[in-house]
Amino acid sequence: MFLHGTSNINEQNHLTIGGVDTISLARTYGTPLYIYDVALIRKRARAFKEAFRQHGVTAQVAYASKAFSCLAQVQVMKEEEMSLDVVSGGELYTALAAGFPPERIHFHGNNKSKEEIAYALRENVGCFVVDNDYELQLLNVMAAQQQKKPNILLRMTPGVEAHTHDYILTGQEDSKFGFDLQNGQAETALVTALTMQHLTVLGIHVHIGSQIFECDGFVVTIQKLYEAMATWQQRYEFIPTVLNLGGGFGIRYTEEDEPLEPEVYISAMMDEVKRCCAHYELPLPEVWIEPGRAIVGDAGTTIYAIGSQKAIPGVRHYVAVDGGMSDNIRPALYSAQYEAMIANRATEQGTEKVAIAGKCCESGDMLIWDLPLPAVTDEDFLAVFCTGAYGYAMANNYNRLPRPAVVFVENGHEQLVIRRERYEDVMALDVPLQQGAPV
Repeated sequence: MFLHGTSNINEQNHLTIGGVDTISLARTYGTPLYIYDVALIRKRARAFKEAFRQHGVTAQVAYASKAFSCLAQVQVMKEEEMSLDVVSGGELYTALAAGFPPERIHFHGNNKSKEEIAYALRENVGCFVVDNDYELQLLNVMAAQQQKKPNILLRMTPGVEAHTHDYILTGQEDSKFGFDLQNGQAETALVTALTMQHLTVLGIHVHIGSQIFECDGFVVTIQKLYEAMATWQQRYEFIPTVLNLGGGFGIRYTEEDEPLEPEVYISAMMDEVKRCCAHYELPLPEVWIEPGRAIVGDAGTTIYAIGSQKAIPGVRHYVAVDGGMSDNIRPALYSAQYEAMIANRATEQGTEKVAIAGKCCESGDMLIWDLPLPAVTDEDFLAVFCTGAYGYAMANNYNRLPRPAVVFVENGHEQLVIRRERYEDVMALDVPLQQGAPV
C-alpha cells in the first residue's frame, strides 16, 4: 500500500491526508480534486536547505514554480524562505501578487518576450537566466532603457544526458535550451556578456534533465563546467560568484522508482564543487538549485469519482473516472506511470487488474493501464498518488471540461486554494458573433 507524507487510513477505512478525510473533501469540493499535503511540501523544502547548511556553503534553493504555481503555493514557499524560479510573465505576476520578494526571483525561459523582460526589469527581479544570444542583446538594450543593471546567469548545455525520458532531456547538445558548452557558443556568449555595460554576470546555470535518480550526471556536469571555467579565468579573469546546477531530482511514482534523498544529491554536488575549486584554485561559489517536482510531486493526490466500466473478456477491464488527460496529461504525453487505490475502501486488496480510463474523447486518455483493484462501483472514489507536479500546471479545458479545484490540508485543517472552474469560466473569454456583421 502506497502511503507517504501524512497519509493514513481512518476508522471508516478512508484515506486521510494531513489529518483530513479525503472522501469528505471529495464530497465537499467535488471531483476531480487535487489535494496537497502541505506538511510534506514543507518537509521537502527544508530537507534541501538543511543539506546545504550541513556543508557550510552559501546557497539558494529556488522552487521551480512551473511544477505547480498558485498564490497559496508561492505563499508557502515564502514562509519557508525559499527562492523562486519563474518562466513566464504569468508566473512572475502570481509570485508578486503573493508578496514574494522580487530579489529572490529567478526569471527563466528560452523565449522571453519584450513585454515579459520589461515587466521583470520594472519589478527588479533578482536574476535573469539568459538562454540565448537574442535574449542577451535584447536584455542589455532594455536594461539601458530602464536605467537598470540586472544580474544574469548564462544558461549552458554541457552535453550531459540525464537518465530520464527523452521528451524531458534538456542538458544534451541537441537542445532548444542554452548556450552549448562543447561547440564554443558558451564561451562566445560569456565574452559578449562581460563587455555589456548594463548587465552583471553572476555566473553559470545548467539543467541536465528531470526525474533523475543518480548523481553521476551532476558530477560529470560540474567537472565539465570547471574545466571550462578554469580556462575562462585565465583568459578573461572571469570567476563566477554563482553556480546554478538546476533541478531534476526524481520522486517515487511507482515501486520501480528509487529516488535519492536530498542530502545525497547535494553531498555529491558539493563534494565535486569543492574538489574542483581546490584543483583549479578557484573560490567556492554560491550554489543554487531549482527543485520543483521534488518539492510538490509526491505531496499531491488526485481524487476521482468512478463512473462507467467496460469489461472485454480475455482482453481488458476498463474503469472510467471523471477526469483524465484534462487534469493529468503526463500519461498521454510521455507514458508516465502512477499508483492508486480506492480511497473509501483503503485497505481492501486488489482482486483484478483494471485499466483506468479518462473521460476525454481520445483513445490515449488512459491514466493507469494495469492497476490491481477490488471490485468497484460508481459509489467509489479513486486516489491517484504523486500528482502534485505538472498536474494542475498542465491542466486544460479539452472537451470544455472545467479544471478541478485544489485544496491544501495541514494538521487537520483544509483550505480551498483554487476553486473549481464553472462552465461560465470555461467560456468566459468567448466573444459571440454579431448578427449580420461580416466575419
